[in-house]
Amino acid sequence: MLFNSLQFLIFFPVVTTLYFGLPHRYRWALLLMASCVFYMAFIPVYILVLFVLIIIDYFMAIWIEEAPQDKKKRYLTISILATCTALFIFKYINFFNVNCQAIAHLIGWNYSLGALRIILPIGLSFHTFQSLAYIIEVYKGEQKAERNLGVYALYVMFYPQLVAGPIERPGNLLHQFYEIHHFDYRRVTDGIKLMAWGLFKKIVIADQLAVMVNRVYGHPTDYYGPALALATFFFAFQIYCDFSGYSDIAIGSAQVMGFKLMDNFNRPYSSRSISEFWKRWHISLSTWFRDYLFMPLSGSRTLKKHWYLTLFLTFVISGLWHGANWTYVIWGALNGFYLVFGIWTSNFRSNIREKLKIAIHQEMIGVWQVLATFSLICFSFIFFRAKNLQDAIYIITQLPHGWQKAASGHQIFYDSFGLGSNEFLFFAIMIGILTIVHMAQEHGSIRHMLSNKPLWIRWSVYCSLLFGMFLWGVESEVHTTQAFIYFQF
Repeated sequence: MLFNSLQFLIFFPVVTTLYFGLPHRYRWALLLMASCVFYMAFIPVYILVLFVLIIIDYFMAIWIEEAPQDKKKRYLTISILATCTALFIFKYINFFNVNCQAIAHLIGWNYSLGALRIILPIGLSFHTFQSLAYIIEVYKGEQKAERNLGVYALYVMFYPQLVAGPIERPGNLLHQFYEIHHFDYRRVTDGIKLMAWGLFKKIVIADQLAVMVNRVYGHPTDYYGPALALATFFFAFQIYCDFSGYSDIAIGSAQVMGFKLMDNFNRPYSSRSISEFWKRWHISLSTWFRDYLFMPLSGSRTLKKHWYLTLFLTFVISGLWHGANWTYVIWGALNGFYLVFGIWTSNFRSNIREKLKIAIHQEMIGVWQVLATFSLICFSFIFFRAKNLQDAIYIITQLPHGWQKAASGHQIFYDSFGLGSNEFLFFAIMIGILTIVHMAQEHGSIRHMLSNKPLWIRWSVYCSLLFGMFLWGVESEVHTTQAFIYFQF
């Protein structure tokens, strides 16, 4: 079930009303059933995969907690293998086969294993990582094993963040299912406001930008530098509004019922470095890789070469997590290189600024750093968005071409970018609104700021959001049922 669908428009208020109407002891069961219905709206049979993994992890966690120290790792290994095997079969087996066939062909071997015709279960990577976080925390002694199978299943399947996160830690979410959440008008309305903003970002900004991005990236050889550059620039905002919009709806819908999910985005395009960017972008995934992959691999070793290699490897694996395609691996490797190179050269760059005596111009430096960081991220997004390596290489090599033609006339300018003048103006306004909101958020929550404004100002903002969603989300060529980008992961 999509957040931007008519089904969810009915599903959410019905479930929420029942939730507050039921006694506390029955609420977890209602949420579990609602989560099953939510997930089965995609491909019903795949809920069986979730059930099998939930049962395995449920018992392994209890046995880890009760077992002697020398046997704990055995149960941890069984749980991790079961979870990762399911992820490998559904997401990576065909990628593995294709590459094995290529290698076998290269060395003259016969490798005849065919591709499996299976569809990736929606959100498998997300609830896989949430399950892994639980079992690892139990193994480390940081989390008590959950004895109620239904509550543990709800932790994995909680519908607001089931499909695309945030990837919650058991220490943050599990205990909330036992807490009594009363109806609170301020909390409920704040949650609905956040949901509305997330939906606006999705169907008014992301889905509209997707029209131009899909057109150019679908047939990149039909375009040159200006259109390719603009499509890449638009994709940066498309994927941000799409994914952060989903997170806002997830966090807001959970907040309405009294649950607090972790923030997943914090104005990432305001970052002054790649390191800062990854502290602001998809925070739940970045911190997951930091805590459960990078820290265990780096250990207590202090050798810089080992530390840099581990950091780079973590980003390569992060790229592979996003998809079974070499474009994602290169995207991850490129961001890993950015991060390692930035840390390695930080002192050198600081010394250069001091010698050139530009350290006193902090605002100018800050603007340059934000633009440079954003440009590097946009460049890496070429690999993230391109269908294959051939398209990505074509786009990169063609970026310098066609700019002189774009400057030769008014209409030619818009044609070169693959847009009409009205489209150009619309996208500029939408990105401008997003930028203004982010600038305002530097001073605090927009929702809390609005609550202190006069009634006519508040409702002008609310009505503008609703009007925008109706005008561009319903009557446009982009339907409101367009899936979120991260559903494919």
